[in-house]
Amino acid sequence: MNPYACEADALAVTPLLNCLLREVAVLAGEPVVAGRAVHRLCATGRMLSVRTGHRPSAPRLWTGGAWQPLRHADLVDLTVQEMRAVTGRANAVLAAEMADSRRAVEALLAARARRTPPESLWLRSEQALVMGHPYHPAPKARSGGGPPETWLRYTPETRARFPLVLLGIREDAVLDEGDTRCLDALGQAPLGFRLLPAHPWQLDLTQHLPAVRAAFAAGRLVRLGLTPWAVQATASVRTVHVPGSPERPGAVGDLFLKFSLDVQITNDIRRIRGHELSQARRVDPRVTAAFRDVGGRAAWLSERGHRTVRGLEETFPVVVRDGLDGHVVPGATAVLVAALTEGFDGNPLDRLTDPLPWWSAYLDCVVPPVLDAYARHGVAVECHAQNTLIAVDLDGTPVQAVFRDTEGAKVLAETPREAAWQRLVYCLVVNNLTEIANALVHRFPWVADALWSAARQRFQQYDQEHGLPEAGVLLTAATVPGKANLLSRWIDADGTDPRYVCVPNPLALPLRLPKTPHVSRRR
Repeated sequence: MNPYACEADALAVTPLLNCLLREVAVLAGEPVVAGRAVHRLCATGRMLSVRTGHRPSAPRLWTGGAWQPLRHADLVDLTVQEMRAVTGRANAVLAAEMADSRRAVEALLAARARRTPPESLWLRSEQALVMGHPYHPAPKARSGGGPPETWLRYTPETRARFPLVLLGIREDAVLDEGDTRCLDALGQAPLGFRLLPAHPWQLDLTQHLPAVRAAFAAGRLVRLGLTPWAVQATASVRTVHVPGSPERPGAVGDLFLKFSLDVQITNDIRRIRGHELSQARRVDPRVTAAFRDVGGRAAWLSERGHRTVRGLEETFPVVVRDGLDGHVVPGATAVLVAALTEGFDGNPLDRLTDPLPWWSAYLDCVVPPVLDAYARHGVAVECHAQNTLIAVDLDGTPVQAVFRDTEGAKVLAETPREAAWQRLVYCLVVNNLTEIANALVHRFPWVADALWSAARQRFQQYDQEHGLPEAGVLLTAATVPGKANLLSRWIDADGTDPRYVCVPNPLALPLRLPKTPHVSRRR
């Protein structure tokens, strides 16, 4: 058997199990017996036993006389049956994606084993997410991206480094907004042209399209070769890190570039739409101002501008985002929050003996700045675990939060306040704080109550000092919205309009468990 098969199966089982347990199952009997919990699937009534812990694992199905262990393929079959019963419809595409995701994990593990981990602690964290989104049925599927051998060279999980393709855009075909001067310093464009970096995977996927071929044939686009330096793949796959000196002589600092990618990753085809570019130009200045006001506790990686090609606006756009240089406080090192729960060499959580001071420092960095941006500046940022970096000092203690990505950020003047707040609660409480708290409780089981007591205090304190009525309501709510990625994908909901289920609110006292999952359309 392939040496990576068992590990891939275990990694693929966990997020699918999480989806089932969050969206379509309820506890049956005692919460935990001998390290396992039994759940009843709501539509089919099937009984599922899972090993408890930070991540559920080792599922077993009750067959009427015994508990039958389930591998990933078995769990996919069970999921298909349950979701068909829940929705009254089939979805062969998503079922195939679940299987593809597991195969992709196996390919990633094999390719990753052949690569040397980077020296940078930050980069090791960005490239650590081999399991992927912990609440998605097919987090590693790459539909539309071709077979693994065509994309493994570009993915963060394989610790990928690669050159960018440099294109020249004829000046009459350039569409520029914001500050894109750094793009012109990436190479040398011929007279009458401007420089445009392109992701090689995207170029491979789109070069056969008639509009792309026509642009090259007409001379609106020309190929200028490859960069002499390599970029580094980051957790979002389509955003790359461009190093500063000494790899790019003369560079003022590092930067990030975000590209379109005509590949289905989790809930969306990751093509940058025109309205997203326009939104970024409206939203980013407001978010930048909001985080400038909070001082050194938090920082925002501004999206300064974008450049694209007239007629191919969504095919070859590049968004320029600030790098870490000049944002992370001196002496600190940023790490990706999502990686803290998956683990990587140098993970600050591995050094803890008492989690409470660390958690308290983490809360101070993350919670007040996000609430401040909402309450005082009218913007709700997508502060989920993949959009949040935590800068730690030499002892591994959090000293600063760094947030990124305007996609999904909401301006209250343009969005119903309730919808913006609900999305903020999901990102901050469910996707961010709960994930980190669960990782700490897994290591230190006795601290759960103390962790959430400290978190409640931060919300209460902000409300008392600045006046945020939503915070008080949140602390008395029995449930908070949890994103229902399985249901959303099964019914083909638009990626910008996902479904949510109510999950127990860890901030509430007392904690009241809902009897059955309740689906909502909160955005």
